[in-house]
Amino acid sequence: MAVKIRLKRMGQKKAPFYRIIVSDSRSPRDGKFIEEIGTYDPTQEPSAFNVNEEAAKKWLSNGAQPTETVGNLFKKAGITK
Repeated sequence: MAVKIRLKRMGQKKAPFYRIIVSDSRSPRDGKFIEEIGTYDPTQEPSAFNVNEEAAKKWLSNGAQPTETVGNLFKKAGITK
């Protein structure tokens, strides 16, 4: 099973809010997931971003692959493998 760390879209039309989740790569974007590890709100100025660093590092060490956007957010937060 390939595991990805990606964004799940929440919120209303034209007001996106995202949850950072760990899920099977075959599940749909807003579908079933394994664990929620943080949130990202691009509508605030500056963008609000918080993540459970311990959980993120655990999943990265277990082989989960972050998407490009989540990888950029992790770089800003200083989270690496």
